[in-house]
Amino acid sequence: MSIFMELLRFVHARKKYWMIPILFLFVSLGGLLILVKGSVVAPFIYTIF
Repeated sequence: MSIFMELLRFVHARKKYWMIPILFLFVSLGGLLILVKGSVVAPFIYTIF
């Protein structure tokens, strides 16, 4: 969680607000891959990417 807060501080300090959608995309895709890691849906998710 500290890495996420550090990234948010960096974005705010450097005024790089265009990075927020990219960070959100990375976090959501990572969460999706972690959630379907052991499920039956995993082979279908991996074929999408």
